[in-house]
Amino acid sequence: MKLKRFLLRYYPPGIILEYEQGGETRSKCIDLLDLRPESDVGELVSEICTREPLVTLSKAEQLAGLIRKLQGKLSESHETQFQLFKEVRTHLLPLTNIAINKSGSCFITGSYDRTCKVWGGESGEELLTLEGHKNVVYTVAFNNPYGDKIATGSFDKTCKLWSAESGTCYHTYRGHTGEIICLTFDPLSTMIASGGIDATARLWSVEHGTELATLAGHSSEVICVHFNNSGSQVASGSFDHTAIIWDTHTGRSVHSLLGHRGEISSVAFDYGGNTVATGSMDKTCKIWDIRSGQLITTLRGHKDEVLDVAFDSTGQQLVTASADGTACVFNTTTLNCVHRLQGHQGEISKVPHTLSHTHCIYYYYYTVHM
Repeated sequence: MKLKRFLLRYYPPGIILEYEQGGETRSKCIDLLDLRPESDVGELVSEICTREPLVTLSKAEQLAGLIRKLQGKLSESHETQFQLFKEVRTHLLPLTNIAINKSGSCFITGSYDRTCKVWGGESGEELLTLEGHKNVVYTVAFNNPYGDKIATGSFDKTCKLWSAESGTCYHTYRGHTGEIICLTFDPLSTMIASGGIDATARLWSVEHGTELATLAGHSSEVICVHFNNSGSQVASGSFDHTAIIWDTHTGRSVHSLLGHRGEISSVAFDYGGNTVATGSMDKTCKIWDIRSGQLITTLRGHKDEVLDVAFDSTGQQLVTASADGTACVFNTTTLNCVHRLQGHQGEISKVPHTLSHTHCIYYYYYTVHM
């Protein structure tokens, strides 16, 4: 193996090693999720050189420089003020859901009028109307980070896959026997997971338009699904008060997460895929160990139902949104609530599943001088 170059990933912090093996160019990632502006660079470089054979001591100085760049980015202030930019009059009937592509160049809306519309992010103009469902379009998703495909789930018991550019319908997925109320793409855009009133989650092939697996194990509606970062596992949450971790290759249950006293409203893996968080109508959020399926902790602090949960890029902070009109940011190490976000007059139903600026992953390229 021969190291060719480093690729510096700002968010979440990490260094990609591009190397040559057997005539092929390959890559591996060194995640630096625990990196802080005050971290000891020399100690970190020494640790990487010890455990990674591709990084020799001759590259230590260059590696140290890259880590300092990451620290500099972490030290930057990201305070932003928001104001109303544009109000878009969208559908004839009420909206059900909204999704934004990664670049922010367009967004999509689902509606009770049985359509999904694509809108320009800056202009606010309607770009496409996706028609074909025979009932409410309840859930919509982009295949981020690519953003070239759209999935829609409907009360007509089908999912559809569309071109985000032309509006062409590639596939209609049939198999659910009840209304579809949640769906998402895996990070590689090879699969779609959907959940429905029929108490099942299902996996679908993006390329072939076929069903890959029926995930049956819940006794009530599946209302949330979420893939881990590699796409090897998907979590489903249900009104039966449980969440289940599934192996996407075999379609088998890995762990059933039992302990909530109310319906599950949201599930979310951390970036590293080591833990999963569940939010519930019982006013709590629980964090679970992926390997063992055991409960790590229960986070309390809301006075009403927890409606959504999301980790930051490092898994060291977790935000919960609640029907009590507040959001709480928890430190997952100390388990303390470090911020309580107040100001909404009604319930907070959603928080982004890649917090802060972590929804953008930037790569910077550095040649290794041999």
